Amino acid sequence: MLSFDLPEHGDRKDEDYACKVQNCVRDLTTIMDYARTISNNISLFACSMGAYFSLLTYRDLPIEQCLFLSPVLNMERIINNMMLWFNVGEERLKVEKEIETPIGQTLYWDYYCYVKSNPIDTWDKPTAILYGSDDNLSEFDVVSDFVERYHCKLHVLEHGEHYFHTDEQLRYFRQWLGDTIFQVKPCPRAFYRCEK
Repeated sequence: MLSFDLPEHGDRKDEDYACKVQNCVRDLTTIMDYARTISNNISLFACSMGAYFSLLTYRDLPIEQCLFLSPVLNMERIINNMMLWFNVGEERLKVEKEIETPIGQTLYWDYYCYVKSNPIDTWDKPTAILYGSDDNLSEFDVVSDFVERYHCKLHVLEHGEHYFHTDEQLRYFRQWLGDTIFQVKPCPRAFYRCEK
C-alpha cells in the first residue's frame, strides 16, 4: 500500500508547493510510476480533490478497483461556484492571475484554464463511491451524473458530510470499505442504483 498527502495537506501542509492541479497531476504520475515498478495489480482509494486529480491522471491506466470517498468530480463547477460566491469574474481572474478568497482558498487563472481544458470525459474502471447526503462541496447531481455515466456503485450516508469525521461517519466508512474492497464490478447501465 502506498499513501501520500496532496500539497498543502497533512504532512505537506508547510511545504512551499501549491495544491494546484498541475502539481497534483505531476505528483500522482510519480506515485503511479513507482507503484507500477512494484506491482501489476493496482487499486486506488482517493477522497475529495484526490479523486478529481486521480480521474485526470489515471484515465488511461489500468486500475483494478477504485474507491472514492466524497469525491470532487467536477472541479470547474466548484471553481465557478467560488467565483460566483465571491463576485470574481473570469476577466478579473485572468488579469490578476491569483485571488485570495475569504475562506482561505486561492483562485488561480492557470488552474482554472487547465480544468476547463481537461474535462473528465472518460473513466472505465470499476468504481464505488461513498457520499454524504449533507456534502456541502460535491453536489449530488454531479455525483449522480458521474455514477450513471460511468456505471459506478454509489452508497449514500444520510447526514454524512464532505469530511467524514464523526464516530458514526467513520464507522460507516470502515464498514463500507470492508464490504466494498474487491467487490466492485462494472455496473451495466440497467443496474444503476443509489444504495442508502
